[in-house]
Amino acid sequence: MIKKDLVIIGGGSAGMGAALQANKLGIKSILIIEKEDTLGGILNQCIHTGFGLIEYKEELTGPEFLTRLEDKVKEEGIEYKLSSTVLSVSKDKVVTYSNSKEGVREVHAKAIIYAGGCYERNAGEIELGGKRISGIITAGQAQKYLNIYGYLVGKKIVILGSGDIGLIMARRFTLEGAKVICVAELSPYCNGLNRNVVQCLNDFDIPLYLSTTVKEVKGKDHVESVTLVSVDSKGTPIEGTEREIECDTLCLSVGLVPYLGPLNNLDLVKDKAGRIAVNQYKESSLPGLFICGNALHVHDIVDYVVEEAREAAKGAKAYLDNELSSQTETKITYGSNINYVVPQSVATPILTDFTLKFRVRSNLKDVSVYIYNNDTLISKTNYTALIPSQMVMINLKKDKLEEPINLSIKVEERK
Repeated sequence: MIKKDLVIIGGGSAGMGAALQANKLGIKSILIIEKEDTLGGILNQCIHTGFGLIEYKEELTGPEFLTRLEDKVKEEGIEYKLSSTVLSVSKDKVVTYSNSKEGVREVHAKAIIYAGGCYERNAGEIELGGKRISGIITAGQAQKYLNIYGYLVGKKIVILGSGDIGLIMARRFTLEGAKVICVAELSPYCNGLNRNVVQCLNDFDIPLYLSTTVKEVKGKDHVESVTLVSVDSKGTPIEGTEREIECDTLCLSVGLVPYLGPLNNLDLVKDKAGRIAVNQYKESSLPGLFICGNALHVHDIVDYVVEEAREAAKGAKAYLDNELSSQTETKITYGSNINYVVPQSVATPILTDFTLKFRVRSNLKDVSVYIYNNDTLISKTNYTALIPSQMVMINLKKDKLEEPINLSIKVEERK
C-alpha cells in the first residue's frame, strides 16, 4: 500500500492551492489525485476573463489562472496522478482509486483534503416538465462543448436560471452568432453577480424574466419550443400567464451542488442544507479529513476558492503536528434570513484568526450583520445591500474571541 502524509482529492484550483500551501508549510509527502487528464478542473473551459484579481492582482482567463497554479505545482515537484477516479475513502483514511495503468490501488493517508468540486443540477433534479429530448443541456456542458470542442449547441436559445455560468454563456452564445431569446429565473431576483448581469445580458439586450420558469418543453426528437410561466412568491405557476417561446435549445443554469460521492460511506456530520459540516480549520467530523472549495460550498470567484484551500492546508498541517487532537467544538447559530454559514462550528482552543462566510436567503437592503460571542457583540458590519449570490465574509481575530465560545450571527435592518 502507498503511504502519504497528505492526499488531496481533486486537482482543480482548490486542490492545487491546498497542495502548494501544504508544501510551503513543510508537508513533503503529498499526492494529488485528479479524475481528468489535466489539472485545473472547471477552469480549463472558462476562457472568459475575471479570474485572479485578488490572487494575482491581474485579470486573467480561467486557463491563465490555472496555468500559474499548475506551473508552481510542477516547479515544487508535487506528485499528482491524472485520469484517476477516487472510488472511496475509509474511516481510517485509506483512499481507493483506479486508473487504466494501475488498475485499482489504495493509498493510506495521514491526512486528507477533499477538493472534489461540484456538479450542475440537471433537468431531472428540477423536475422539468415536458419531454426529455435533444437540445436540453446544462450551462457547464454547453461551455465545455463550445470552449473546448468548438461546437455551438444551438442557434435559438432559452436559458433557464440566472447562475453565473448561464449568464456568461448567454454572452458567449451571442458572440458566436446564436440568438439568446431570454433568461428565465424562478426567483424574484437574479442568482448571478451584478457585473455578469450588466456585461452578459444588459450589454447585449438579452431580457431577464424574473419569477418565471419553464412549464413544459415541446418537440418531437429535438427541442422546438418551451412554455414559460410566471410564478408566485412560493414558486407556484400562475395559471393564465403561459407563453410559448420558439427555440431549439434549452440551457439550464439552475445551481451547483457539491460533489461528495467518494465520501458518502463515511456518515459525516452535515448541516441542514446537506453540506459537510466543518470547523474553522475546514476539518470534518472525521479527524484528519478536511474539505474545501466548491466541494464545501459554492464560491463566487476562484480566488476565494484558493484562499479557502490554504486554510484547509493549514488545518491539515496542525492536525499532522497533533495540535487539533484535544479540541472541543461548539456550533455556530444564525438567524432565519441566513441560508448557511461556513464554518458550521468553532473548535477551541482557537489557534488562528479565521473567516466566517455566509449567504442570505433573499435580497436585503440597509442591514447590519451582528456577530456575538455568548451575549457580547464582537463585530458589527453595515451593508447597503446583501443578495444571495454574494458571499459575505467577515474575518474574526483570535485575540477578540474569549472562551467559552458560543458564536451567533444576526442580520437585521440597520439601526
